[in-house]
Amino acid sequence: MLDTTTLTSISTLGELKSSSYVSRTVRDELRENLIYKLQNDLPVFEGIVGYEETVIPEIQRALLARHNINLLGLRGQAKTRIARQLTEFLDEYMPVISGSDLNEDPLNPITAKSKALIAEKGDETPVAWVHRAERYIEKLATPDVTVADLIGDVDPIKAANLRLDYSDERVIHFGLVPRSHRSIFVINELPDLQPRIQVALFNMLQEGDIQIRGFQLRLPLDVQFVFTANPEDYTNRGAIITPLKDRIQSQILTHYPKSIEQSMAITEQEAKLTDEQRSKVVVPELVQILVEQVAFEARESEFIDQKSGVSARLTISAFENIISTAELRSLQSGDKSTHLRLTDLLGIIPALTGKVELVYEGEQEGPRGVALHLIGKAIRTKFPQSFPDPALAKKGKIEDPYQKVIAWFNSNELDLTHADTEAAYTEKLHQIDGLESVVDRYVPDAGEQKALFMEFVLHGLGEHNLLNKEVLEGSVSFSDLFNTLFNPDDNDESYG
Repeated sequence: MLDTTTLTSISTLGELKSSSYVSRTVRDELRENLIYKLQNDLPVFEGIVGYEETVIPEIQRALLARHNINLLGLRGQAKTRIARQLTEFLDEYMPVISGSDLNEDPLNPITAKSKALIAEKGDETPVAWVHRAERYIEKLATPDVTVADLIGDVDPIKAANLRLDYSDERVIHFGLVPRSHRSIFVINELPDLQPRIQVALFNMLQEGDIQIRGFQLRLPLDVQFVFTANPEDYTNRGAIITPLKDRIQSQILTHYPKSIEQSMAITEQEAKLTDEQRSKVVVPELVQILVEQVAFEARESEFIDQKSGVSARLTISAFENIISTAELRSLQSGDKSTHLRLTDLLGIIPALTGKVELVYEGEQEGPRGVALHLIGKAIRTKFPQSFPDPALAKKGKIEDPYQKVIAWFNSNELDLTHADTEAAYTEKLHQIDGLESVVDRYVPDAGEQKALFMEFVLHGLGEHNLLNKEVLEGSVSFSDLFNTLFNPDDNDESYG
């Protein structure tokens, strides 16, 4: 890996020629620096979780092959984050002809203006240095993007100021692609780019040059292209036209986290929490798992458009919401600290309703109804991992440890509200006969999280239809199932 930091004192072409600097294409630079990192066991794609065995090796192969890349995947799959990290495989600094619009290599100028400058000044041609962070250009593809935006056009103001004829190359105002010379150029959501605009990229990808109006330009541009695309766009808004797709050598499929552990690691890494929130709110692992499980349930739900996807940003926002829900309770109750509870899951509903696209059946249920359904399914899925499966106990296939708890509700009800202080929350749960003993038996190391697991038992029994669970604004009520069947209340909601 070339240490360019020692070369940044060079200020002229003559000094550069006498140095150890060697010109390389941007793709060779990416390739050689990747090889250096791999051979020296240096970090590669830090902070990208869950792609270690899938996406990252494919990107490495593409860089080694010096390919243009298309990252194809649903929203929230770190496509843009990966693209931005490619700058880490560039040299820290790059020499350019001072004042060049296209970051031209002093040893290999490509425009008539720069060639004339070197012919005039020779070894005294001024050299500047550009940091790798400035060698990344990103453009979001939108229907209003024009060929002039990407490639360039004639600039009449420049022609007038310089008193030049329109046939002179110097009147051209270069677009983003030429200005990405010796850099990484990223187009996000490529299918949204109009087909006629995609056509303008043909020559650039195939021949490495550009065409602007009637100019006979053959600028040998050196650009590493990275595109991102969402499969949904192929049918809803547009498509990558076949000739352009054929010129993108490597198409890499991204995916959502394949395990709860990976999803939790992403959420913990990306969630924006204050130091005050971290010190005030105790976050049990059980609640973290349930928040992530909600996203997994959403990715399989018949109420949600799976072609649209369920972004990893959903769980990040949901986690931030649930922390804020507990923090709000602490501020209102005066408790110096608070533990997350399952009733706090109601606080993640805004994160769910704002980040999923519903199909017809989901629209019939309504956004809030679908959110409650997903929370309920997450609880139902995870409950048997901590306690005996109530469905098997109900059928008599295993010992039923819940009889005493259920019997208590024959003549009692329990309301858990968001406003309950820590003391009130714990006291309410401990009044239920047999509930604490169930937790002591199956989660003996619960410790200070015992109240949470006691609440978990109630939610689990509710999801398996052994107790009635009603979700109200800011509270959850548990009662005897059969009393509710004979006295229904159409205004109540349940998670499931």
